[in-house]
Amino acid sequence: MKKLFIFSALYISIFSSAQTFIQAYQNRIEQITQTNINTYLTEFAAFGVKTTGSANNNNTFNWLKNKYLAFGYSESQISENAFSYNGNTTKNLILTKTGTKYPNTYVIVCGHYDTIAGPGVNDNGSGTSVILEMARILKDVPTEYSIKFINFTGEEQGLRGSQNYVNTVVNSTNPKMNIKLVFNIDQVGGVAGEVNNTITCERDTSNSPSTNNVASNSATQELMNCVTLYSPLQTNLSYAYGSDYMPFQSNGEVITGFYEYNESLQPHSSGDTYANMDPVFVCNVAKAALGAVQHFTTAETSTLSVADCPPEKMLESLRIYPNPAFDFINIEMLNSNFRDYSFNISDVSGKLLLKTKNSKKIDISKLSPGIYFGTMYVEDRKLTKKIIISK
Repeated sequence: MKKLFIFSALYISIFSSAQTFIQAYQNRIEQITQTNINTYLTEFAAFGVKTTGSANNNNTFNWLKNKYLAFGYSESQISENAFSYNGNTTKNLILTKTGTKYPNTYVIVCGHYDTIAGPGVNDNGSGTSVILEMARILKDVPTEYSIKFINFTGEEQGLRGSQNYVNTVVNSTNPKMNIKLVFNIDQVGGVAGEVNNTITCERDTSNSPSTNNVASNSATQELMNCVTLYSPLQTNLSYAYGSDYMPFQSNGEVITGFYEYNESLQPHSSGDTYANMDPVFVCNVAKAALGAVQHFTTAETSTLSVADCPPEKMLESLRIYPNPAFDFINIEMLNSNFRDYSFNISDVSGKLLLKTKNSKKIDISKLSPGIYFGTMYVEDRKLTKKIIISK
């Protein structure tokens, strides 16, 4: 978190000739939901003060890991980068999604999850929520470049987590890790009651070194273009400092970042709560961020038509998560926005307990723990999957 209010200029981004609107990117952006953002923020808040190395900090780490697993990522895609602070062990969490064309070249999307003095719902539950929602949506989306979603700890104690990662992973890889870009998302919650319609886009202006400045400036202009293409937000161009991209910057990597334009006075206090920030702004930031990450990683651009995605292909793509589930299950399926479908839940005896139509989030809170069967119907085709409910 950065307490200095910065001098900069307000821009409505001008499109570069190299960037145009891509419908497939927009289709994925439309999968971002305000409900998901609100859930991430409130669950993050419930862990309280997440001081680096504390029990709350470690519990938040486990919550993040379980979120990624619930999205359908495997244990092998998740790694930990541990270090010690004040005699306690704390861990960065790294989720790796391998690229199809450049598997050894990475776009790092990062933000810290540690807090001080308060629950830190803005600083940095907001950035954490944006990263979670992007990881959820991109789970099965091919990207040419690999992505590392990284949740850093130790940021509030002097960027310790990101510096440890640069020292022990980036520079310890043989050959050194090839990083295309580091995109940092920190304190993007806005201020409750204000008009939060602008996001600050940060570029490298440091002279230590200065060799990566031109590339950073170019990437940040592309970031600003993505904001305008894929979100309702305006952009404010400023400079990078005081957050988890800086150890990468010092290492010669190309960086960019998001930071709120209306700067809250609540971070680092007990007032950094859900009530004092703007969840709708966070949702709009997520839209801009997802557009940018798809652009920087060269995500798949094809958009299936109804004819291209018959019922059998839709059923093949069906994902039900989390599983095991607690209160809700989510339904994901190709072209679910363009065809009608129904989803029923039955018990092991075949008794129909729940029937839904065109629902992507289904309330199962009234069902008892146990094994159930969910059947998806698309036209004259159907597919049944086992669902476990645990409470």
